[in-house]
Amino acid sequence: MSRIIARNIPADTHGALVAQGLTPLMARLYAARGIAGSTELDYTLKALLPYHDLKNIQPMARRLADAIDHRERLLVVADYDADGATACAVAVKGLAMLGAVVDFIVPNRFEYGYGLTPEIVELAAHKQPDIIVTVDNGIASVAGVNAAKARGIEVLVTDHHLPGDELPDALIVNPNQPGCAFPSKNLAGVGVMFYVLMALRAEQRARGMFEGQTEPNLGELLDYVALGTVADVVRLDQNNRILVENGLRRMRAGRMTPGIAALFRVAGRAAHKANTFDLGFTLGPRLNAAGRLDDMSLGIACLLASNEQQAVALAQELDRLNRERRQIEHGMQDEALAVLSSIDPAHRYTLTLYRDDWHQGVVGIVASRLKERFHRPSIVFAPGDEGEIKGSGRSIPGFHLRDALDLVFKRHPGLILKFGGHAMAAGLTVAEARFAEFQQAFEAVARELLPEAELTRTIETDGSLDAREIHLRFAEELAAEVWGQGFPVPYFHDRFAVMSQRMVGEKHLKLRIAKQGQEFDAMIFNHADWLPDNIDAVYQLVANEWQGRKELQIYLQHWQEAVL
Repeated sequence: MSRIIARNIPADTHGALVAQGLTPLMARLYAARGIAGSTELDYTLKALLPYHDLKNIQPMARRLADAIDHRERLLVVADYDADGATACAVAVKGLAMLGAVVDFIVPNRFEYGYGLTPEIVELAAHKQPDIIVTVDNGIASVAGVNAAKARGIEVLVTDHHLPGDELPDALIVNPNQPGCAFPSKNLAGVGVMFYVLMALRAEQRARGMFEGQTEPNLGELLDYVALGTVADVVRLDQNNRILVENGLRRMRAGRMTPGIAALFRVAGRAAHKANTFDLGFTLGPRLNAAGRLDDMSLGIACLLASNEQQAVALAQELDRLNRERRQIEHGMQDEALAVLSSIDPAHRYTLTLYRDDWHQGVVGIVASRLKERFHRPSIVFAPGDEGEIKGSGRSIPGFHLRDALDLVFKRHPGLILKFGGHAMAAGLTVAEARFAEFQQAFEAVARELLPEAELTRTIETDGSLDAREIHLRFAEELAAEVWGQGFPVPYFHDRFAVMSQRMVGEKHLKLRIAKQGQEFDAMIFNHADWLPDNIDAVYQLVANEWQGRKELQIYLQHWQEAVL
């Protein structure tokens, strides 16, 4: 059962926003999301937070400028998800634009694991770099940095993950490192690298590097930044919304890179209507499929492709991998549900599952599906190295997953071999023989830390709409905003009469619903059962475009029979 609540709307904030020129409806949505003034809705690039407050960014910019002056060889070491891939593309393309000699490697997750490990350093050494630049990793790579230094290779770390107790002995730019005053702690790895490039360009400008020539336009990288930021599901604070909005504008204007244009093409999405849904649910998964099933170097090659023909061929391969990933995921999900059929999830605080034939690259997605279905913190494991299993977890609001794993790690020495992550997602390694012990320890920590009330799914809405407010113009106004993690898409909650309904395709319902005497077209996806005559529904307004015409459509997200 779900609990439906309306977001709180501070009356004084709402009034102030209306006084600043916003419509009462939009002011209501923004006030409920913590927007205090219209300046927080300025998405021009001049409103970006300045780079100066990022700890170590100016020393790093000077070091990179020196390396470019002296033609030192830079090697980018990337991560194998969409954020890591886009961060790598930003680093490689951006550093080259600024005159660097630069190459990249990305570890195969199945052979090398995550981050700058000593094994990756050994692999990197074959390319004879003078400097390794990490993107979207490195904050926990103490041993890897030491291994690089032992080989005479300098390391520059750019990352956004939470640090552990010990930092690597390297120059680090990470908004979440101790002592960093940068106001936004929500930059994705790709955003951190973009900021490093801005600082580097400013340093080169101060050195007179661009006299008599046009400065490189780093704005050309913003489509990468937008994709990586949304795909990594970081909080879309104002600074991130600026980065995403400007990247989306490039896509809609047809000024995106060939690789991103090709991803839109194979996904069957129209780039001129690009939005955050496209980035998070169509492009991002195709890019991630390379890292999950094969090698993310394929995804990075697509992003860096210099022409349409090359990009489309690579994007088609990514699309094939994504279809394969979906098949594996559906099989694992069915098997996981079969395991859970003998357990009542309602009596558990966590779900922790393992099978020795599951695929390591897909465990995170399956954990996410279980979390969504049962509203429990979920960790799914697959075989790792000999005698070890590797898990990926997803959490629910009110339960900081990384902190919970840290508590298990400290209370049960040796039980967790490695772990890392965020509040809502984390990865870990345990010995296969101790899986049951981990299950019990993790459940015990969850029962201690997770309030019972948080085990009931809460659906937050923006309240009710008058029938006169449900119109295409309002849907178009909603579509123009950058909604996402931490700045959620508006959902509304109302009672409707179901006037008619019919099946579309194999499992979607197309409906005609009515409120206050007005009728509207509506859709409910992945639902093949008829709805009752009267429903209480949580819904989203969509400006649906079909054959060149725009029309209002209501997407039903949740419903229950109305008690009249």
